Amino acid sequence: MATNLTLLFISLLAITTIIRIWLGRRHVLHIQQHRNRVPDAFSASISLGAHQKAADYSSTKTRLVLLETVVQAALLLLLTVGGGLQLIDEVWRNILPNHDIIRGSAVIVSALLVSSLVDLPFDYYRTFVIDQHFGFNKMTRAMYFTDMIKHALVGLLLGAPLLFAALWLMQGAGDYWWLYLWVVWSLFNLLMLAIYPTFIAPMFNKFSPLGDEPLKRRIETLLTKCGFKSQGLFVMDGSTRSSHGNAYFTGFGASKRVVFFDTLLERLNGDEIEAVLAHELGHFKHKHVVKRIALMFLVSFIGLALLGWLAQQEWFYAGLGVQQPSDYMALILFLLVSPVFLFLLRPLLAGYSRKNEFEADAYAAQNSDARYLVEALVKLYRDNASTLTPDPLHSAFYDSHPPASIRITRLMSATAH
Repeated sequence: MATNLTLLFISLLAITTIIRIWLGRRHVLHIQQHRNRVPDAFSASISLGAHQKAADYSSTKTRLVLLETVVQAALLLLLTVGGGLQLIDEVWRNILPNHDIIRGSAVIVSALLVSSLVDLPFDYYRTFVIDQHFGFNKMTRAMYFTDMIKHALVGLLLGAPLLFAALWLMQGAGDYWWLYLWVVWSLFNLLMLAIYPTFIAPMFNKFSPLGDEPLKRRIETLLTKCGFKSQGLFVMDGSTRSSHGNAYFTGFGASKRVVFFDTLLERLNGDEIEAVLAHELGHFKHKHVVKRIALMFLVSFIGLALLGWLAQQEWFYAGLGVQQPSDYMALILFLLVSPVFLFLLRPLLAGYSRKNEFEADAYAAQNSDARYLVEALVKLYRDNASTLTPDPLHSAFYDSHPPASIRITRLMSATAH
């Protein structure tokens, strides 16, 4: 069984890596083939220069992802069948021979730290070379590393108790530890949804109450019309880090907030902002957030039940390069390798997300003027240098939002009715 798992894992990792590279190369080729002509639906609003900038930006980012994909696959092989996790475990067994939970936490944190350090050069290059070159990055290096340290500290502060709880339950809660852990995990996620807007997000960005009174009254009228109650309307200083623009809802229950990037407010007029907000309200009205939370809970339930079974199988450890089975090794192995086995399900999840976006667009068309949402989207595609000509197959795997041309066509058809 162990040998079969090893062969299956290596084969799947090779197949998924090849597919990722093939999709990425298709995407770049498709973009470059359409680089010299703006799609008809956008020819009146997006210049050829802006279209070519978006094509080059998307192509450059994708090429970096191709290299990152190869490096991540190699690292995963080294950590698993290459014996990397086993080596990390042996080091910590010598340091902490009699403290299973603390040692297990140290092994898991060490493995995640190695992965983060390998990812760091790619993220740095993406920010200070690619985004800098195309005029999007506004971060200083001091801000970048300060944010990185903050993220690490917040992750450690919030993640350490959860990790300790997981290992404690795995060690002493009996055969149904995975069920108890699922309850803890679910409650933890609900807690994060509640406290993130008020306590965590302000550690990284400044949030100010929306000061434009006419716009504020207009937005509040739309919120009332749609039956949405929020904790307030806020503007986030997104321009301190990037020139990209966005708007979103955050929080859960009474802690819900409406957040606008300051860059978005600078680019869109009142009609367009209202249309963008109506789209976001469509997610609320169709209960997309609640449905995604429910889906996440279902997937985590199935995943933890599977982990509960795998943790008892010696071939699971041996097949993935671990000689000494343990609770913490079962957990980190599952976290590392499960994405390989789930990769081919990505089109289903992406398709579900795009379906939600179409529903939110339709809701916006019913509760605002669809033409203004089209105008807003065109500006956002242009200013964010989002490609207008993605490869359809690449988009089916990776894009949570519909391709621009399809989305605009649907909205324009709504204006005709």
